[in-house]
Amino acid sequence: MESFLAKYSLEHSSSEPELLQELSRETHLRVIQPRMLSEWSQGSLLQLLSQLVNPKYILEIGTFTGYSALCLAKGLQPNGHLHTYEVDDEMLEIAEQFIPRSEHAKQITLHHQSALEGAPKLRCTFDLIFIDGDKREYCSYYSMAVDLIRSGGLIIADNVLWSGKILTEPERNDKHTQELIRFNNLVANDPRVEKVMLPLRDGLLLIRKI
Repeated sequence: MESFLAKYSLEHSSSEPELLQELSRETHLRVIQPRMLSEWSQGSLLQLLSQLVNPKYILEIGTFTGYSALCLAKGLQPNGHLHTYEVDDEMLEIAEQFIPRSEHAKQITLHHQSALEGAPKLRCTFDLIFIDGDKREYCSYYSMAVDLIRSGGLIIADNVLWSGKILTEPERNDKHTQELIRFNNLVANDPRVEKVMLPLRDGLLLIRKI
């Protein structure tokens, strides 16, 4: 039933642009874990949220192959800019092939380094931040994001349900699950923000700084 509902939902949503369809195919052909791609079921929501926020500055932590960056860029103001950070050379190679083909190519800067190192040096206040990097650093990403986002700005965190692993006691060596549990609890108990968790794909957490 769930797969039929997902198909029905996509059929009654806006269509996936051709460039994103091509990027999705290329990712599935070349990447070992293509399921990490946002895909249109999530990408369409990221695009819509960005259009609603209409940000001047966007920070993306974890580019992967560039799919989510292209979705988020749709909401940028004409003079706006998106900074996206990725440390994986293989992912960067694909992103560098597709981002220049986007209508927003001149508004996107792809950084080959850790966002924790690079983003604070931009000396920029962001309107929208998307967290989708190394799961073991989510709490650090969040601490940085709250400092860099404007009041009323939107932080979006991906993979917060982690295939349901957050519901059970993690193994001692499972640093990813341990960190995601800490992160979810950290946000839930943070009085500086309003938040809502959506069970879309692997879980999205929407966080608005008060």
